[in-house]
Amino acid sequence: ALSPQPESEVFEITDFTTASEWERFISKIEEVLNDWKLIGISSGKPLEKGIFTTGTWEEKSDEISFADFRFSVTHHYLVQEPSDKDGKEELGEDALPLPMQDLLCMNNDFPPRAHCLVRWYGLREFVVIAPAANNDAVVSESKCNLLLSSISIALGNTGCQVPLFVQIHHKWRRMYVGECQGPGVRTDFEMVHLRKVPSQYTHLSGLLDIFKTKIGCPLMPLPPVSMAIRLTFVLQDWQQYFWPQQPPDIDALVGGEVGGLEFGKLPFGACEDPISELHLATTWPHLAEGIIVDNDVYSDLDPLQAPQWSVRVRKADNPQCLLGDFLTEFFKLCRRKESTDEILGRSAFDEEGKEVADITHALSKLTEPAPVPIPKLSVTNMVHSAKKKIRKHRGVDESPLNNDVLNTILLFLFPDAADKLADVFESRASTSAGNNPPPENEDYNLFSHFKSAPSDSLTYKLALCLCMINFYHGGVKGVAHLWQEFVLEMRYRWENNYLIPGLANGSPDLRCCLLHQKLQMLNCCIERKKARDEGKRGNVSDRSPGGASGDGAKGGDHSGDNPEKEFGRSWESWSDSEEEFFECLSDTEDLKGNGQENGKKGAKESVNLKPEGRLHPHGKLMLLHPGEPLYVPITQEPAPMTEDLLEEQSEVLAKLGTSAEGAHLRARMQSACLLSDMESFKAANPGCCLEDFVRWYSPRDYIEEEVVDEKGNKVIRGELSARMKIPSNMWVEAWETAKPVPARRQKRLFDDTREAEKVLHYLAVQKPADLARHLLPCIIHAALLKVKEEEALEDISSVKKIIKQIVSHSSKVLRFPSPEDKKLEEIIAQIMSVEAIIARARSLKAKFGVEKCENEEEKEDLQRFVNSLLEQPEVSVVGAGRGPAGSIIHKLFVNAQRLTESSDEAPSVPPLEEELRRSGSQEERRQGVQSDFPPPTGREVILRTSVPRPAPYSKALPQRMYSVLTREDFRLAGAFSADTTFF
Repeated sequence: ALSPQPESEVFEITDFTTASEWERFISKIEEVLNDWKLIGISSGKPLEKGIFTTGTWEEKSDEISFADFRFSVTHHYLVQEPSDKDGKEELGEDALPLPMQDLLCMNNDFPPRAHCLVRWYGLREFVVIAPAANNDAVVSESKCNLLLSSISIALGNTGCQVPLFVQIHHKWRRMYVGECQGPGVRTDFEMVHLRKVPSQYTHLSGLLDIFKTKIGCPLMPLPPVSMAIRLTFVLQDWQQYFWPQQPPDIDALVGGEVGGLEFGKLPFGACEDPISELHLATTWPHLAEGIIVDNDVYSDLDPLQAPQWSVRVRKADNPQCLLGDFLTEFFKLCRRKESTDEILGRSAFDEEGKEVADITHALSKLTEPAPVPIPKLSVTNMVHSAKKKIRKHRGVDESPLNNDVLNTILLFLFPDAADKLADVFESRASTSAGNNPPPENEDYNLFSHFKSAPSDSLTYKLALCLCMINFYHGGVKGVAHLWQEFVLEMRYRWENNYLIPGLANGSPDLRCCLLHQKLQMLNCCIERKKARDEGKRGNVSDRSPGGASGDGAKGGDHSGDNPEKEFGRSWESWSDSEEEFFECLSDTEDLKGNGQENGKKGAKESVNLKPEGRLHPHGKLMLLHPGEPLYVPITQEPAPMTEDLLEEQSEVLAKLGTSAEGAHLRARMQSACLLSDMESFKAANPGCCLEDFVRWYSPRDYIEEEVVDEKGNKVIRGELSARMKIPSNMWVEAWETAKPVPARRQKRLFDDTREAEKVLHYLAVQKPADLARHLLPCIIHAALLKVKEEEALEDISSVKKIIKQIVSHSSKVLRFPSPEDKKLEEIIAQIMSVEAIIARARSLKAKFGVEKCENEEEKEDLQRFVNSLLEQPEVSVVGAGRGPAGSIIHKLFVNAQRLTESSDEAPSVPPLEEELRRSGSQEERRQGVQSDFPPPTGREVILRTSVPRPAPYSKALPQRMYSVLTREDFRLAGAFSADTTFF
């Protein structure tokens, strides 16, 4: 048990290996290099042309610390296919490390996107050690030297051939010093960074002097230096192009004229130029020293003569785009807290606080079970008096939407309202109620993915109108006002039996948003009420003597194959008074009174009953016992449901629990529709039995098989399925309870009055924020259709892909109730980015005159060029300054120069530009060409050579210096190699 103790003591005593913080730091660096397997000879193929841009760069990071100062260590590398193992041996011992070979490689000068060290030194892999915290910096010289010697020792100890850099000074300065070691060779990476440039370094001859002095080569004459030069010119003035898109003219909308915005459509495009600058880089990739003259009095560097031109565009930061603004503003509505009443002012509904004509109050009165007979409480009066009061209190000027705008919108939403004549109104309403067949294309069916609404529906149009009003007409107040008018219109239609246009017939479509379902539900109610009222009206005039005979006669006409479609007419054919329908006994009395006796009544007695409520003979089936033809009864339509009602119902059913009583109640709730159908069936087929009903209603529950009877004849015998034979089965119970009552005399399954009031109440209490949440999927749907339509005009493949991604992303997010704000914001941001790309494409098309181009081939080239500009960081110009794109760019610069020269006040030129101007001034006089272009914004030069250092008999090693000169600063980055065999 005592053995571990002495060992640990021994360990304590002998551990003198990593004594100081400094040594510990070095060993940590070595550990990381070992972990990342950066030890040993680096091998690889020579770099291909452009691989820095097309290849993939990766990086991995770790943290180490020097005492309590934390550093991050990052390995940056170009991913390459593994090279053959044999290559290593051929390299031999005296082959240069790969990074040193890369210093001289000319295939990747001036990459458009790369880490600054890649641009400055042309390296394919390196490790950077930098202070971990953003605000930390190694500033003092002694600390810099300490770090440099640390990496030098670590490289020596590990034999790592990957260059190691340390970042010194403040992060923004991007100052690095580094080292690379190989067998008997070493490269030092050094840097100069100045704010003000000494005049002798603004031209090539000065830079060559520096380079040669720095190499300090003992050989005379010096081997030739190879040069690569790039001048970058920036074009900011597009004054000859006013940005074409003006914001739409709102007042024009009202007069029926259409400004920049089609009524009921979303706007699109940028309000400002989405391309802010064009950068032209003119490059001389391989120049030998002495070929070109560039000194303080004269320069041969004429951009038009440069062998290579490449262009990049600078995009405006978040250009203001119309569609994006519409979406963002509408989305902001979702976060508002106020109710419609608060926004429009409570006084709208109160008159001196005495007479309260609040609609919601009326609704609560209606929806509560009350002794008041319904017709006596006229809602219409309430609504209209409320409307008058609103108008009186809120002067015409005060109301957020002026009448013209409001009427234009209401006409757009309810085109049938244009005809005031009731009869025209009727026929129009029924035809426009969504009977137009849905287009087959996928864009139309997007609504089922997004849970929005079909793009020709009232809900969708309403969403667009609210979006527009929110943006142009009084924001949230306008929204509240339009919504209030909309709700009043809904109530008016319910009370006057006018169908709501722009909604598909039939039960609510659960694929749509809840608001759309509610409106469909209201339409169902109106349809039933209308049918009932018409039925009553018809009966008053020609009441047939025996209630049933008329019924039967009319029922007989309905020989259509599809009983579902017939319900409208079957309601109309009811000839009994409405009271019978309404005032039927409550459920419990019903069961107590009639259930038992009905069960006891034999089939014989019921044969004496007259058949009632027949729709048409079944055609194939006969009743089992009397052998008469089986008649399909007129049944009540099952009650239409919106998803919230379905949810409510399933919650109630779930809460009933598993007790016997609960199960019974659940069965009763679920079998309301079944019971009604059984009663209708019994009424239509006197003397029928449960088997008859099952054969018609659920054929799978009636099993027929061939059997041989006593006489040896094959006969078909049928019986109920096993589930129907379970004792106290719900069907059997319901059948025994059911009385032969035709549909028209049954209790309504669907109480349209109650349901309509529920819907109207639901609509009245929606706050603008709730409304925006309900309708946001419609707006996103509309925005995507708009973006697709605009993209089709431009045909940009990358945009097609992004749109597909947005669609699949949105359908995932919007499918669920109440999606998170963050996810909705993401979708809106994606749509905005697509809009910006399309706007940029249009901007570039205009600038490069793609449409004006007569020559088809040139036009295609230009189109391709514009598309590449959008998708690639830098695009080379075919034919440089002499190609079709090149000559257009040249013209753009010439025009911009003329504008600056003709402006009265000469722009104040910073000192650097003075220098640059001076460098070109001689030649301007001589050639008159330089004035076509402004002074270059950036000058980059790479000088390379291979010379023996430090002694004449040393190995010839790569030397390289990169220089960049811009308005803000001047930087030299040098990599100088030396032979360390004897030194």
